[in-house]
Formats: sequence, C-alpha cells, structure tokens
Amino acid sequence: MKLFRYIIRLLTVSYHPDAGAKAFQQRAQQQQTDGLSVTVAVMTDHESKVFFGVSMARRGIQPIWLDCDNQTDSMYRLDFFSVDPAYYTPLEAAYACHFSVWRRVVSFGLLAWLYLPLLPLWPFKFFSARSANRRMNALFKEQSFRFGPILANEHRSGVIFTSLDEGTKIVKAQFINKEHVRDFSFSLPVPGLAFRDDLEPPTAEDQREVEQEELVGLLKGFTRCTSNLLGTSEGDPLNLVVIGDQMTIRHCFGGRWDEAEAINWKTCLKTGRAFLFDTEYRYSPVSSLYVNGKMQDMALQKARSSINERIHLRLWRLPLSFGGGPVWIGQVSRDIGVRFTFKTWNLTTHKIDPDVDEARDYVADFLMDSRRVSQVGHVDGVDAASQDGPRYNLTGDPYFTDGKRAVLILSKKSVQADYLDWS
Repeated sequence: MKLFRYIIRLLTVSYHPDAGAKAFQQRAQQQQTDGLSVTVAVMTDHESKVFFGVSMARRGIQPIWLDCDNQTDSMYRLDFFSVDPAYYTPLEAAYACHFSVWRRVVSFGLLAWLYLPLLPLWPFKFFSARSANRRMNALFKEQSFRFGPILANEHRSGVIFTSLDEGTKIVKAQFINKEHVRDFSFSLPVPGLAFRDDLEPPTAEDQREVEQEELVGLLKGFTRCTSNLLGTSEGDPLNLVVIGDQMTIRHCFGGRWDEAEAINWKTCLKTGRAFLFDTEYRYSPVSSLYVNGKMQDMALQKARSSINERIHLRLWRLPLSFGGGPVWIGQVSRDIGVRFTFKTWNLTTHKIDPDVDEARDYVADFLMDSRRVSQVGHVDGVDAASQDGPRYNLTGDPYFTDGKRAVLILSKKSVQADYLDWS
C-alpha cells in the first residue's frame, strides 16, 4: 500500500485542501455598530496551506476571513478597495498558486537536466496538475467573499485575498449604502514572527496618573539620550513621546510600519542575506539601546526597498499615565546607508540622517495624516545641538537637533489633531 501511494505521488500532482480546517477563526475579532456586525480573522501561511492546499505567502498573498451579519433594514456593499487597494480576485490568487511542472523544472536552473530520465512521467504530472488547478480555481471561488449588495437581514462570509503582512495585520473594512458609510478597523496578530512578547500589561501600581503640568516637567527633566547597557556612553536622542496603550500604538502604526523581530540565529541569517543582496527585510531586528539600563520595550520600523534604508522607532514605557493612557518615551532616526566602523563587532553600522528632527517630524506627520493623533505638541528635554557643533551617537554618527521632543496623544478613532502648547 505504501509503495502504491509512493508511485501515485511520483506520477501525479498531489492536491489535498481541507476547507474545514478553521483554527484561524479562534483568533477572530468582532465589531458591531447599529445592527451591522463584522468579524475578521487572518490566516497564517500554514493555515492557508492546510485550508487551500497551497502556500500563498511565497506568492505574497494573505487570505483573510470576513463575516458580515447585516441585521439592519438597509442594504450595504463592502468596499473591497478599503480592505486592500491591491487585493487579489479569487481566480487571480488561484492562478498565482497554480501547479506548473515546467516552472518547477526551470527553477532548478542548470540542474534541470537531472529531470530528463523522468521525462516519460511528465504527461501524468501535466494532466494531474491541470486537474488540481481546476479544483483549486473552484475552491478559491467557492470560499471567497462574494461581491454585490448585502441585503437587509442577510449573513455573508468568505475569504478576501490580500497582500502579505506578517506580525500585525491591519484590516479596514468600509460598508456603504446610499445614506451613510460604516467604517470598521481591526488590528490582528499574525503568529509566526519572533517578536518580543514579554512586556506585561501595565497595572495601576505601574502607572501613576499625572496632569499636563507635571508631565511636561517630568519630560523636560528626563534623560536626553539613550545609552549603552552600562550607561557610560550616550546614544541617539530621546526625541519622541507617545501616549496610548500598546494595542493602540500597533494599530496606529500598522499597515505601513512593521514590528522588528527579536534577535536570534534565524533572524540574523535573514538579516545577513538581506544585507548581502541589498534586499528588503521588513521585520529585520534592531540593535538594542537602553534608557536607565532598560532595553527598548517595543521597536517599529518603516522599510524601503533596501535593508540599509529604514526609519527606526524604539519605545520605552514609563511608569506614568496621562488621560488614562500609558506614556512612552521614544527614539526615532532614519537610516540612509551603511558605513565602516571599529565600534561594532561586524565593523559596519547604519549611517543615520544627522538631522534627527526630520525623522521625529516624519512620525508626527504620518500619524496626523492618518488622523490618529488627538493632541500634539513639543517639549524641551533633548538639549539643542547645532549643525556646526553636533553630538554623536554610540557608533560615532553625528546629529543635530533643536532640542525638542514631539508629544503625540494617540486616538483609537479617526480625529483631527489639536495643537497644544506643551512648553
């Protein structure tokens, strides 16, 4: 029997999806407003491989499951563009995942000649691949979220094929009818990446509520820079203050900013590969900086096409609360290249843009443009450094600054920012 199965697998293309495997729904999040209920879950690559029978992540595709229960008297239509402007149609996603015997052979390059002895088996492979691809088309179409109006008291669910995001997936879904628009926004964790997850939720004892005057005084007197582990050398300036809980931060930055993976042998290999080939690694680890002997609690980055060009944001949670939201002190800088140095073990370091205020203001502009800041202001605390008399970070990069820290109070809903005098 085993020999028979082996021969069948050798002669044919195996395709065995399991559309009943819905473990991803255990991580689903639900929101409801005025009788319209929306539930969303995102599949990991392993879950999509089980469910659809093929790996989609290698094609840059990520399926999300969306369930809509319209218990209203109105008809709604889901705006697919709001979910992902670059979404895939079901048959487009299926075609990208199709089995191709010729593509598999070509992928071996010069070693493809080793397949010549198996040439008599190719007709079996070819026709079984065609059969598998037809089944794949049918499954993708059957399981997709259907276009068209969602009538009053109608329930509809299905999969939408989106662009790949790892770590945290931001899903925005807009439901429209002729009278109004209902907006839903989800921040969904996607298991798989090696993020730091040891930051405990703050307790009342950890966070002391302060008023604005006291907060401004504390921020002005707080240490101006990051440091090395021993605290003997200054690093990059602490030029940002963010107020909001961890989930709100992830949600506000999600979609365009990525969390940095923890440093381990696997992520070091990924980083080395991206460095050697000058390619993008969206979740590349960041080096550790310290504030009062404590490593950053959270690290985010906005990558360009090369790993050598990124904007880094590190955050440390302070034992303070303002307006009910945790207070975070942050450091943001922009990597613009790579240079040689004796100050690191690998003799190279990322060169930062010396105008660190530009990186600080970029973060503020990004969040305000996304309408995720309710209040914004600036406080002293960094100490000014001129372009002619710069200070230097731990790896010897010069920087200059006006000495201000941007203070951003995040909002869980879309708002217009108020500019406050925090001085």
